[in-house]
Amino acid sequence: MLRIMIALVAVLGLTACGGSRYSSANARGYKPAPVLFATGPIQKACQKANRKSASRARCGCVQAVADRELSNADQRRGAKMFSDPHQLQEIRQSDNASNERFWKAWKAYGKVAAGLCSAS
Repeated sequence: MLRIMIALVAVLGLTACGGSRYSSANARGYKPAPVLFATGPIQKACQKANRKSASRARCGCVQAVADRELSNADQRRGAKMFSDPHQLQEIRQSDNASNERFWKAWKAYGKVAAGLCSAS
């Protein structure tokens, strides 16, 4: 009986030390890349645009980045650009301070989204 109790304690002790399901990858220094996905105005506009590269995963990724990088107002404003890209060109060339602020935020967001979502 004592042997069974010692074996049970040993087994429980070893299982408590276990690792994550990624432990073999982590031992080699790799961590699984986080999957970025969210829903919102950018994601919906991206899906509606029906562009060849606009997969559900990529549109969800760009929305997740938008949630981190853009205000809600900028997201709603940017979502309109998917159906009328020429409007974005007009904003870029505008002398209006609000348009200039939006353009800078949108441009920075695009760089981050391109970097994080290119594999989606």
